[in-house]
Amino acid sequence: MSTVTSPPPGLTASPAAPARRDAEATKAAILRAARHLLARHAHADITLKAVADRAGVSAPLILKYFGNKDALFARVMSFESDAEALLEAPVEHLGRHMVRHLLEGQTQRGADPILRIVFAPIQGEQGDILRANFRTQVSDRLAERLSGPDAGLRAELAVSTLLGLGVMYGIARGTRLRATAIEDIVDRYAPTVQAQLTP
Repeated sequence: MSTVTSPPPGLTASPAAPARRDAEATKAAILRAARHLLARHAHADITLKAVADRAGVSAPLILKYFGNKDALFARVMSFESDAEALLEAPVEHLGRHMVRHLLEGQTQRGADPILRIVFAPIQGEQGDILRANFRTQVSDRLAERLSGPDAGLRAELAVSTLLGLGVMYGIARGTRLRATAIEDIVDRYAPTVQAQLTP
């Protein structure tokens, strides 16, 4: 005869806990959703519920990870980690890296975070924050890596050349451009960017 034992007092038997959602993947999904909405709506009109719905999470989970809406959008308006990935190559190969990085962001992730600077005009005061962050975290950071005269001007010209490609590829969605293999575009376009990076 077998006996059934009860769990110790204070404990209840429960089915296996569901697999925990990967916290980093969840944070990334929330940031992607917030970036998507910021590219289409003024900051003041975006609710945490809208971000949560787009990310497929609950609004309280956003609060858990980011604290509040202002803290979330402070992250969204920072280009720090995006610039790190964009500029992660030796200067002599940086033009090719930047062009490839931007195009792969469009094709593999559906967006390149650097491009959100083009939506600054619809953001009012928040647009000023976007611009200031972009200058210090992208253009100025690139200029610090360049040698030779007019490094700041050359950095801004290189970035503006890259943004032009990003707008045509990801926003205007040029049909011939998007039908062309990424490496072919890199071969054609990278020398134009690199010309500003090399003194």
